[in-house]
Amino acid sequence: MVHELHPLRVVVVDDGYDSYDTERAVLAAAGATLELRPCRGQAERVVMAIADADAILVRESPVSAAAIAAAPRLRAIVRYGIGVDNVDRNAASERRIYVANVPDYGTEDVSDHALALLMAVARRIVTRDRAVRAGGWFTGSSEKMYRPFGRTLGLVGYGRIARAFERRMRALGVGRVLVHDPFADLPASAEAVTMERLCAESDYVSLHAPLTPATRHILNAARIALLKPTAIIVNTSRGPLIDEVALVEALSAGRIFGAGLDVFECEPPTRNNPLLTMTNVVLADHAGWYSEESVADLQKKAAEEVARILSGKPPRHWINPW
Repeated sequence: MVHELHPLRVVVVDDGYDSYDTERAVLAAAGATLELRPCRGQAERVVMAIADADAILVRESPVSAAAIAAAPRLRAIVRYGIGVDNVDRNAASERRIYVANVPDYGTEDVSDHALALLMAVARRIVTRDRAVRAGGWFTGSSEKMYRPFGRTLGLVGYGRIARAFERRMRALGVGRVLVHDPFADLPASAEAVTMERLCAESDYVSLHAPLTPATRHILNAARIALLKPTAIIVNTSRGPLIDEVALVEALSAGRIFGAGLDVFECEPPTRNNPLLTMTNVVLADHAGWYSEESVADLQKKAAEEVARILSGKPPRHWINPW
């Protein structure tokens, strides 16, 4: 569809992909051009970058109310990914600007990553690797390990990724699955519980919830205190779901077994973050979503949502319906 007054312009405000040929091909069919204007997380640059945009594609940079107000032609904000906590959805709704995401990509990749983090912590892979490289050799009980068979898995959030992770953990023989998600319909094999009960009874706590005011620090100091000394926390969702100060205190004191973290309250973590020096933590750089296949899916699906909106249709994954 060609706009009556000007060519449709789609602006990408975060770079990072090797090529944007997929987006250009998809959007060309909707009569739109693509422009890459990296803002590198700077809110004021977003304001300037999207002023003449009909639609934007965004990863991490903030799309504030000020940016939305400064973009009179804006009709669509599509997030490369799942979380939309960096978008002012209220401001977008007031202007009847569609906000959409891509929740159906990377499910297998993130769940693989969560499993890898959990097992790396449980089997002490990082410390054993370092010991061997330094000339050491395993002496049995010097670093205790516990098998997953028969243990209890606690899932905070029960969307696509959590369900995929559950399938993997079932294959390892976990005995019970506890879920805290007030919006989910659970199968008979999973049990709905409060966060307090989930923390008290789970051997593994894996976070898969979106970041909202209600879920920020959902794993707080009081709930961390309920965890078993053999418990492992895994977070591949959003860093602020966990009170990081409370987590550091529990890990430092040895009150829990360990943690596998792909996300942090501040990203990237500062060089003085105590998590960087802890041997009972395995860290990754918000890479859970990544594989070559997931990137291809993400770019194509995000562009298709923009093309759908510019063609006069609502997006498939509409976040701010009015």
